[in-house]
Amino acid sequence: MPTVLLPASAAAFAPRSTCNVVLNTKVEPWLTATLKRINKIKRPLNSVPQHTRCLTEALSSSNAIWSLCSIMVPKAPETELRKDSNPLVEALFNYQLIHIEAYVVHVDMVSQNEVAFKLTTDTIESLVEYHKEVFSIDTAANTWTWSEKEQQLKKLHEVFVQAANKFVYRTSALVLEGMEEEGAGELLCGRSDEVRAAIMSLYVPLLPPPPRIVDVIRPTPLLPSSTGIDQWWPSQPLPAMPSGHVDAWKIVPSSPSPVSSCDSGHNIWSGVGVTEVQLPSPTPSFSQPYSSATYSVSHYYSAPTYGTPTTVSSYQALPLPSMLTQQPCSTSATLNTYGWDRYQEYTMPYATAM
Repeated sequence: MPTVLLPASAAAFAPRSTCNVVLNTKVEPWLTATLKRINKIKRPLNSVPQHTRCLTEALSSSNAIWSLCSIMVPKAPETELRKDSNPLVEALFNYQLIHIEAYVVHVDMVSQNEVAFKLTTDTIESLVEYHKEVFSIDTAANTWTWSEKEQQLKKLHEVFVQAANKFVYRTSALVLEGMEEEGAGELLCGRSDEVRAAIMSLYVPLLPPPPRIVDVIRPTPLLPSSTGIDQWWPSQPLPAMPSGHVDAWKIVPSSPSPVSSCDSGHNIWSGVGVTEVQLPSPTPSFSQPYSSATYSVSHYYSAPTYGTPTTVSSYQALPLPSMLTQQPCSTSATLNTYGWDRYQEYTMPYATAM
């Protein structure tokens, strides 16, 4: 966007002077109609210089004051406002209207096609007085106190004074259609809301400084190797080791380090005797079929062995019924094995009687 060059009269604290008007080579019909309407004396408007001269004289008049908008502000700080049950009474006694008035300092209908307004001296004084007597007091009451608070309030007020004197409102050149006699007028098409928002944005609240961050000093932890009064680990008595016999499996670590089985120095079973550990017999990988001529009942059914050093004598148990039914009757060795002779000794008398 190109830089907009304003005349010297638009600078802060500059007095009012002749309005600067720049028209295009072809004048718009609506501008010609507006100039004919506001002039009491009929003047020729047949060329661009005639339009420029007529518009400059109208906007440079002391009575050419434009009403941009009106804002409602409190008359006093919040603590001094009147309290009443009737809202209308409160509005009449507690609030006031500040009329924002300005004059035209620049008309450009060639490059920007805009009009620039500057606030009047009376309007600037009213805004500055409200900022000092009401806004600054309410702002100070709503912020917490610190050492440089008063200085910041004074600085904030000075910044507002500069901003109010530098304030320039730019808008489209079509606003000149609202011009009345002697160059006065008011904004049309809802442009007053834009001016009101721009004026209220000049009232910047006081920002307190951020809270200071306090560094928390934490004590340096002592390493296990450091020496000092306080020890890293709490001193507790160690449990007494039993003096009696200890099983070998109780002293084996839960997760021994992987060592080679060939290393005799790291063999965990080197200190355990063979007689001290009862290991279960391995399960045979191959079992031969049953043969009555080769095996006896004691090979298949024997007394259970207990995992104690004491040897328990085995005993011969009676055969199971299923084993008797599966054996062939023609084998004499099997019958002798199960006591067939004794069976005949007791059963033969009964057979003869029947």
